[in-house]
Amino acid sequence: MRCCRRFSPGRPRRANHLSDLPRKNCWTIAEWAGEATPHGMQHLLGRAKWDADAVRDDVRDYVVEHLHDDQAVLVVDETGDVKKGTGTVGVQRQYTGTAGRIENAQVAVYLVYAGQRGHAAVDRELYVPRSWTSDPGRCLAAGLGKETSFATKPELAARMVARFLDAGHRAAWVAGDEVYGGNPKLRGVLEERGTGYVLAVACSHEVTTGGGKFRADALAKKVPKRAWQKLSAGTGAKGHRFYDWAVIDLADPAPGSRQLLIRRNRTTGELAYYRCYSPRPVPLAELVRVAGSRWRVEEFFQAGKGLAALDEHQVRRYASWSRWVTLAMLAHAFLAIVRADEHARHPASDARIPLTCNEIQHLLFLGSPDVSGAEQDHRPLRTRRPPLHR
Repeated sequence: MRCCRRFSPGRPRRANHLSDLPRKNCWTIAEWAGEATPHGMQHLLGRAKWDADAVRDDVRDYVVEHLHDDQAVLVVDETGDVKKGTGTVGVQRQYTGTAGRIENAQVAVYLVYAGQRGHAAVDRELYVPRSWTSDPGRCLAAGLGKETSFATKPELAARMVARFLDAGHRAAWVAGDEVYGGNPKLRGVLEERGTGYVLAVACSHEVTTGGGKFRADALAKKVPKRAWQKLSAGTGAKGHRFYDWAVIDLADPAPGSRQLLIRRNRTTGELAYYRCYSPRPVPLAELVRVAGSRWRVEEFFQAGKGLAALDEHQVRRYASWSRWVTLAMLAHAFLAIVRADEHARHPASDARIPLTCNEIQHLLFLGSPDVSGAEQDHRPLRTRRPPLHR
């Protein structure tokens, strides 16, 4: 386990993000592991000597190695955790999709690697609002450096994509919602790197075609009926997600292919819009595939929070936050890779149904210790655990 060489946490169960506890924090994990106090877990998150960013890089390499796909999509999105008080790093009243409204919350941006074999987060950046960066004393108290400056969510996304590419990895595409698609700087950074993108934009977003400059919704009204194609954006819980799609070429003197992609709900008629770029022209079906990949980040948030306690940290300082979420990313990546390996060895055509991440977590802890630390009988896991070293 190469990434664990970065630190020496003591008993490994102290940091078990995959335990079957209904809620995970320093106190509950310590009790689950039979510890008298949460001091060991608190030490791991706060005072132990290990580099969370180095472990993050190892998690990224681990995910790419085992879920490698030449047509992988990097999906970027943010998620918020509702918090009380004002001391937790990055917290302020702000909109978070988790609550669906403005709440006192901490927001982070994640980068998810999505391929045919599966998906997992490979990077994270805490969003630090201006209310923090304009107060150096507050930043220092929360463990942020003096050099901490304000960065928008698209700037954090560009930083993570650059880190991924600079590490020698390759991704053909980047996908994201309107927060990212509406930012010309992010689109410019991706184009400079030769990385394709399918980024959602608002209906009011303006684009330039050979006929002039138009709002996205105005262009949609000009699309002839014959131009719409029924295509699947991927499979969901109820099967293929079919929509009607149309694409309009955009005018730009710079190299590369640029389009406005339009999606129409076949039941309600609701429209969605995407700015697209690729170094070379690609079929409509490929743009649709990338657009459909964006939902993989939502699946990561659901599984990361539900199975790996991504959102259950009770820490105030930046170092502790980065350590907790990095360990949660590793825990989820492990489940995703075991699942991918299981599906490869037992395809859906077999009589048996392939394991899900939830089932793998359950099998791992059929013999979990009770609160006194006494071990129960361990039942064998029918999946092979992939190595964490390269």
